[in-house]
Amino acid sequence: MIISIIIIFLIGYLLIALEHPIQVNKAGTALLTGTILWVIYTFAAPGLIPDVSLHEFNEFISFTPGLASLPFTEQCRHFVVESQVLDSIGDISETLIFLIGAMITVELIDTHGGFLFITNRITTRKKRKLLLIISIITFFMSALLDNLTTSIIMIMLVRKLIGNYWERWVFGSIIIIAANSGGAWSPIGDITTIILWVKGNISAGAIILHLLLPCIASVVVPVGILMRYLHGEVTPPNELTEDENSELLKELKTKEKLLILIIGVLCLIMVPIFKTITHLPPFMGILLGVGILWVFTELMYSRHDVSEEQKLQLSKVVRRIDGATLLFFLGILLAVDVLRYSGILNSFAVLLDEKIRNVYAVNLIIGALSAIVDNVPLVAGTIGMYPIATEAMVTASADPAYLTYFIQDGIFWQFLAYCAGVGGSMLIIGSAAGVVVMGLEKINFIWYFKHITLLAAAGYLSGAVVYMLQGFIF
Repeated sequence: MIISIIIIFLIGYLLIALEHPIQVNKAGTALLTGTILWVIYTFAAPGLIPDVSLHEFNEFISFTPGLASLPFTEQCRHFVVESQVLDSIGDISETLIFLIGAMITVELIDTHGGFLFITNRITTRKKRKLLLIISIITFFMSALLDNLTTSIIMIMLVRKLIGNYWERWVFGSIIIIAANSGGAWSPIGDITTIILWVKGNISAGAIILHLLLPCIASVVVPVGILMRYLHGEVTPPNELTEDENSELLKELKTKEKLLILIIGVLCLIMVPIFKTITHLPPFMGILLGVGILWVFTELMYSRHDVSEEQKLQLSKVVRRIDGATLLFFLGILLAVDVLRYSGILNSFAVLLDEKIRNVYAVNLIIGALSAIVDNVPLVAGTIGMYPIATEAMVTASADPAYLTYFIQDGIFWQFLAYCAGVGGSMLIIGSAAGVVVMGLEKINFIWYFKHITLLAAAGYLSGAVVYMLQGFIF
């Protein structure tokens, strides 16, 4: 059964990576893979639980006396359905609810013209200066929002500034690199850091402090190299397309658009602070922000003579969020949990410890893999492989120095956030930002591989060196 689980997971992974050639949405593949694996695991559980989850199983039976008289196979089925499945869904739901809240917040800002205060102020046509401006804005915007949404916003901006498709491909590629690097040093900037933060592997303050410089290096190097080959001015577009919400945007006052931007960004920034003060999960903080924005937009519309069709209240905006992306995360995280419960991830972790036993090398490998396949299952799988080390675990360990790498905010988790977030830039299919830019601008995979992969790899390795130097110096 273990072999079957591994084979089905790898096939699912391959189909996800080949989403565009086979024209099957990766969300459907992920959901199919996740549910099939849980079915197989349920039947295989009696042979796996004694070796992998015996302590948890015994606790479950002791708290459920009515199951004591049932055959062992039936007890295992109850344990899987009533304990492991519910635990898995509970953990996944925290991440999904946070993502839904963040997506709604960003959509509310965007549809009401909040981001126009940033995009309308870029007027230069010089290639080098424009590339630098786009890189800086993308890098910091991705840290506040998320790399997927930032990539969409910045591509729409580039379309208003550049008419030549090849030039847009170059700028779009840098947007991918800057968005992934910008999201890696923020607890809310990338799905991988969100997962690590929500699960308690890293804290907001530590990840910002330790990854900011490495992430800056991972952008500065490729941008600096590329600027040497850019000359002159960009080709302006023939015509500018009108915003689909233009009638509403004309009705709203400039002050109201600015207020939506300020309130929305503050709601996103306040999530880590909310968690620190209340100790509640991050999704509670993002839901609070959604509530604030919802009330503000309702009050704003009450002061305008706007038709119901023009109003973009939250009930309409919520339909715009990317449901397929959410279902993809659900499916892939369900699949990874099967690998965790079946003991496969733990066995892989043991193998890495025995053969490599170097947290830097392990994470660099994970980062390279994230360029080939999605970084979400890689990070989720790694979390399943290595539990967060406690003081008691460190004290009792035969190698306490090595185990300290795995405490909360330990080197392993910080470097994992960097490698998994930035490593995906090396191939255009290696990140959500890359996939969305590829779809919007029809960037060719081979073109990106020939012109951008080495630049992204140089930035990735440069940032890794900066992180390691930080550790040695400080």
